[in-house]
Amino acid sequence: MKKWIVEDWGFELTVIDGKAGNCRLGLEKGDKFTFTYACPEGMCPRVMTQVYTWCEVIRCGGNFTYRGSKEPHEMNLICPCKSIHFHLKASPINRDEDGKALPNRPRPEA
Repeated sequence: MKKWIVEDWGFELTVIDGKAGNCRLGLEKGDKFTFTYACPEGMCPRVMTQVYTWCEVIRCGGNFTYRGSKEPHEMNLICPCKSIHFHLKASPINRDEDGKALPNRPRPEA
């Protein structure tokens, strides 16, 4: 696999409340995942389907204030099982000195 897109947002998902005994994967307060696009190792796929939607909001130029968050690139959410609470934080990455996203490389020929 040859990834050719330069991601311009990084995400951090932190467990802020919950006990391992209440989570199928054993997630608990303090667990942290960092990722750009792919589902990070050990992350619950049910949670990732929800998180992915919010990551796309950021990637498309939106922010979380429309959802009621005080911070444009941070929000709290609850897993579909209602047992684990998360904090999602988006940060711009791979930017030039003016803050503009770096251009994508041309797709390699097969």
